[in-house]
Amino acid sequence: MSASLRKEAAVYRFAELDALGWLEHGFGTRNSDGWPDASRLAYLRQIHSDRVCVAGPVAGYVGEGDALVTDRAGLLLAVRTADCLPILIADERRRAVAAIHAGWRGTASGVARRTVEALCRSFGSRPEDLVVAIGPGIGACCYQVGPEVAERFRSLLPELERVPEGVRLDLAEANRREFMAAGLRPERISVARLCTYCRPEEFHSHRREPWAKGRMWSVIGIRPAGNTKGAGEKPAPRSELITQR
Repeated sequence: MSASLRKEAAVYRFAELDALGWLEHGFGTRNSDGWPDASRLAYLRQIHSDRVCVAGPVAGYVGEGDALVTDRAGLLLAVRTADCLPILIADERRRAVAAIHAGWRGTASGVARRTVEALCRSFGSRPEDLVVAIGPGIGACCYQVGPEVAERFRSLLPELERVPEGVRLDLAEANRREFMAAGLRPERISVARLCTYCRPEEFHSHRREPWAKGRMWSVIGIRPAGNTKGAGEKPAPRSELITQR
């Protein structure tokens, strides 16, 4: 589906998640100075796995894994990426949220499906009530992998395209299909289609700059009572609406 993105103060937000008034979220860029509010972050030591952790009741380090879920207001579930995909999920019925760090290993291991299962198990979520936003990450235009990695994705992406350098892998599409296989409605899965490798002015990219340490935060949370600001920061006076297809 098409995904309407709004860029404000160097942070991208999806209209599909913005429509949920109780929710706050954002996908950061390399220019998102001072964002998000570090005191509210619940975060992991990311290990390229399918491990899902429940966050709460307080912010801070949660443990090792690559996905977080919670129904606690005030926390910002946070993942850090620089080519891997940040994925944010909201349950509009149960008011639970999730954040996923999905590289090729986590995607091949089914971290998307595991996170849906964790939401259902922990909070009574139903797949048809979930809204998913897949944020900026390396695109198939710039991501070639070897045959041993490509083979891990044949069931999800039988049409994988071979190029002289290897096989072009579309991680966003692989995760989208994994969510649909887990029972999510396709019209509720939005994909940014912003390639981190292609846009050095906006995004860090480990593949483009393997020596660099830069990472970008993506966060999602349930607003504290009375809070009308997004992801812990004052709205900027100017925003840009971007439609990706």
